[in-house]
Amino acid sequence: MVEISSKSHFKLFNSFLLFLVGGVFTLSTTLVSCKAPNTPEKAANASNSTKTKVLQMGYMTAGDLLKIKGVLEKRLTPLGIKVEWSKFAAGPQLLEAMNVGSVDFGFVGETPPIFAQASGVPFVYVASSKPGTGEGTAVVVEKDSSIKTIADLKGKGLAFQRATAQQYFVIKVLEEAGLKLSDIKHINLTPLETRAAFERKSVEAAVIGDPHLALFEKTNRVRIIRDGKGITTQGGYWLGSRNFVKDNPEVVKIILSEVNNIGEWAEANPQQVAKLISPEAKIDVPTLELVSKRRRYTLRPLSEEVLSGQQKIADLFYEQKFITKKIDVRQATLSSEQYAAVTPSEVKP
Repeated sequence: MVEISSKSHFKLFNSFLLFLVGGVFTLSTTLVSCKAPNTPEKAANASNSTKTKVLQMGYMTAGDLLKIKGVLEKRLTPLGIKVEWSKFAAGPQLLEAMNVGSVDFGFVGETPPIFAQASGVPFVYVASSKPGTGEGTAVVVEKDSSIKTIADLKGKGLAFQRATAQQYFVIKVLEEAGLKLSDIKHINLTPLETRAAFERKSVEAAVIGDPHLALFEKTNRVRIIRDGKGITTQGGYWLGSRNFVKDNPEVVKIILSEVNNIGEWAEANPQQVAKLISPEAKIDVPTLELVSKRRRYTLRPLSEEVLSGQQKIADLFYEQKFITKKIDVRQATLSSEQYAAVTPSEVKP
């Protein structure tokens, strides 16, 4: 497991923020649940469809609301299931842990699953989050930079993390300007490292995501060259280890139900979301409210349209030799019967 170290005040401040970046702002489910408490009879029935005694959840930072509020513990304890949590720097690291069996379930952006499948990680797509507005991710430069357009990046350094949703974003914006990834100098940094490098002015341009982007915008220090508005994105995915999902459909259904409940609440109450997060994030409410408004939190089923969109990204990465083998994303999916068993009725296209 790879964690962000806390050797400095800066890193402690930012450790919470990572969960908000690049599609991993996972207001996972914790504040309210419209579900009635489980009756003993319901708990007994649910326990008959589970094999695990421990749910190993992967998350991005100490600010994950699902973990803070303990909703899963409240739902799963009556079933005799303990919840354990592991923290990761980003989606690729979470999937590495799933590969070795130390994580059962977690949320990542659209790109890490493609690299993971190409590497043989035994995961399955379980549900998809709806894409945001695209305005929460952008290529930025210093306000006085000579770089005015994406085309001006040719031969210049651009900081972003490989194998994350940022890579797909970069490919699309470069393509729009008639460039390829090979036309720029890619500096592979995590989101927190990217922010730090940009603040030190050690990179010429960077891909910055919320909440870092919203904070930079507030200071009026950066100039946005291109944000993600109008660029087709997939949104993120809830993934599970194949064996875990197959053996524990009722547990998976509980997780997704809670995720979607809080998602509906969050989309209707961005200011309350900001107020809730602000004390731990140590970011002002107006900035976090902007971040919240640019996100979408509710789930959608894995329709043919969603899978086709993910396949197009996988094909693009293979064509550009980012992955060494051609993959079929449908090989990392469940049967229609299995999806029916794990998808709550309230999750709609």
